Amino acid sequence: MRQQEVHEFLLRFFEANHCPITDHGPGFMTVQLTVEMDKQIMNRPFYWHWREKTGGEPNPMKITFITDKETAPDDMDGEFIYFGAPRLFQIFQAVKQNGRFTRIYEKIVSAGARVPLQPWLGLNVVISYQSDMKKDRLLSLGLHLVSGTIIEGFQQKLAPLPLTSQISDYCFTISPMIKPESGIKRMEHYLKNAAAKEPSDWADNAIARWKKDLRLLDQFYEQTEEKPEEYQLEKQALKALYQPKIHIQIENGGLFFLQSNFSG
Repeated sequence: MRQQEVHEFLLRFFEANHCPITDHGPGFMTVQLTVEMDKQIMNRPFYWHWREKTGGEPNPMKITFITDKETAPDDMDGEFIYFGAPRLFQIFQAVKQNGRFTRIYEKIVSAGARVPLQPWLGLNVVISYQSDMKKDRLLSLGLHLVSGTIIEGFQQKLAPLPLTSQISDYCFTISPMIKPESGIKRMEHYLKNAAAKEPSDWADNAIARWKKDLRLLDQFYEQTEEKPEEYQLEKQALKALYQPKIHIQIENGGLFFLQSNFSG
């Protein structure tokens, strides 16, 4: 997940959860959290317990997130957030807790003419390449539910569009030719192909380290005619540690009805 994608994801997340963006520029944003969002992502259970016990006025935090240290102001005081940061993990958990799927419309101002909105299925997915090390790759996919076209970078394409949870006046949605359930299966097939095309050096290197540790294990027990149970347990532990695995996790997604036609 590139830092620009982190930035755009955070903007969408806080706007969707009604947290005002009070300041925003290249590589940073300042957000006024709501009470609920403060409770979910700021790790202040004792503060909120005390406030609720005493009946005090709630004071949710205002926080500045820095997503790019090179473009943010040099003297800015804020929390650097990146893919893998504990705070971003908490935000991912909040997305799951608050609802992983949504229904969104492009906001259209019409003079009275009827405006059709195209149906898209959007998914943000993390592909994890795991052995004794781990590498994550974020894919934001959009599937046009009429033509079947799949595009990458869907979240980035949504970033400049005004979006709303209510359909605008004089707009109507085009009926999808592809059902969302079928669309998810198409996207799963696309993801498997994308994962398979990734260079395999990470897996080859993991297997080489696995074989090296197996040789060391065998040397340790080479004087033992009958291998004890500990040998088998350690061998299984090495397999669990080093065996390459690819895990695909859908983080969130939704149906998007857009005037814009990214499929061309």
